[in-house]
Amino acid sequence: MPDFDPHAPWLIGCGQPPADTPLPGPEQLGNKAHNLARMAALGLPVPPAFVLGTAWCAAPQPPGPAVWRPALAALEQAGGARFGDDRRPLLLSVRSGAPVSMPGMMETLLNIGLCDATVPGLLRLTGNPRLVWDAYRRLVAGFGETVMGVPAAVFEADLQAATGGRDERELDFAELRALTRAHLASVRRAAGQPFPQDPQAQLQAAIGAVLASWQAPKAVDYRRLKELPDSLGTAVTVQRMVFGNAGGTSGAGVGFTRHPSTGEPQPWVDFLFNAQGEDVVSGRRSAHGHAQLAAVAPRVWDQLLAATRQVERALGDMQDFEFTVENGQLWLLQTRDGKRTPQAQARIALDLCDEGVIDAAEARRRTAGLDPSALSVERVVGGDGSAPLAEAMSAAHGVAVGRVALDEAAVRRLADQGAPVLLVRQDAETSDIAALEQSVGLLTERGARTSHAAVVARQLGKVCLVGCAALQIDPARRQLHFHTPAGEVAVDEGELLTLDGHRGWVLMGAAHTEREAPAELLARLAVLRARAS
Repeated sequence: MPDFDPHAPWLIGCGQPPADTPLPGPEQLGNKAHNLARMAALGLPVPPAFVLGTAWCAAPQPPGPAVWRPALAALEQAGGARFGDDRRPLLLSVRSGAPVSMPGMMETLLNIGLCDATVPGLLRLTGNPRLVWDAYRRLVAGFGETVMGVPAAVFEADLQAATGGRDERELDFAELRALTRAHLASVRRAAGQPFPQDPQAQLQAAIGAVLASWQAPKAVDYRRLKELPDSLGTAVTVQRMVFGNAGGTSGAGVGFTRHPSTGEPQPWVDFLFNAQGEDVVSGRRSAHGHAQLAAVAPRVWDQLLAATRQVERALGDMQDFEFTVENGQLWLLQTRDGKRTPQAQARIALDLCDEGVIDAAEARRRTAGLDPSALSVERVVGGDGSAPLAEAMSAAHGVAVGRVALDEAAVRRLADQGAPVLLVRQDAETSDIAALEQSVGLLTERGARTSHAAVVARQLGKVCLVGCAALQIDPARRQLHFHTPAGEVAVDEGELLTLDGHRGWVLMGAAHTEREAPAELLARLAVLRARAS
């Protein structure tokens, strides 16, 4: 049996290894690439890719072209396009992936390979100028921020100037072309050098940036919180781009095969038409549930349900998955065991056992230590019947009462005073993980239930409400403004609010709560455990 070379690229969907070559484990390929390979082996739609393994994270230098060019050639052959070609250009995503899931803690770069020379070829290839200029402006902004150190606020200012308050998806191709040129000028001005026009240089820099993001402060903080060793490292997955921003029946989504807060056996999906995956998971856009996708593209929705059910049974657990729809074609980009609350952990293990996916011994292992205390939930009771200040999408159930803090410094100050704290932000950002750790809940103006920050909040046991349309943050006055039917209500930093994650409500002051044990769930656990005696 051939030995696995930890420094050789591993191909997915673009030329298979010899039949007697076993799939390397997540320790070598990273969890993301390992599961991509497993989905491809199931015959599911996965874009072709190659993987640079976790061994490169400990290397003194990132792998150079001599390492990745042969794998890139295989990727080109599989896709019928060439990287950097001015007639049929291949575009790439470059993604991180540690052996264990670290949602949003490391970097991803999309649309690598676009430049002034390849834009005309992609225009001819797709016949979609809006797609091309949208992809190019996203590349310049993402690369500028991640690789060249340009603050995200610089590109956000360019975007605000271009949109004038409109949704960015309303920009036409001419406006997106002007925005791309504004971003190129911003990079030159802020970084002191131009955006690289050589696709090979883009790819080399992207690989290096993804490997370097293993040491990013938020990644280090996450490993500390989860007691993960620094020696794990991250792999790099280089994959053919598929475009959810192609208009029509195109879009990007993230979902769970079961409800991650309650464990109910129903899909829990956020989707945005005419978007790329980062729009959903970054926390900078407000996504919505799957109803629109199911209504507009029912065939795609049925395919997604069938595919994710197949993955769940094959991997033996509830899955957190990412997908793109390109002109009605479904592509699966990631799957992993989903983060969940203790209540969901118990419900899912019991249901999977009843469905025959796992046996009783495994169900007992997964529910060990889940006693009435761990499974009890806080609920708002009584009250004066007043309406909530606002409603939002609930990303993690429960109730949190705390004092408002608008940034990490305020969280630390209030926490040092012994006060429970609610972190309130415009976006759900994974860079807030240190502040989130010291908070009891998170409330955001924008964001999706499935954004990386919401996933981490749920994993940390924090109540999380996202996409609160009635909320506006005034950082200068250190205030929140809630637009209610009765008028505007101002809340100062340090004042008390209650987040009711069960109903998605924001309430003024400290609501009265009590803990409630899930009797039916506890009864099912007792039956499971009795079977072992």
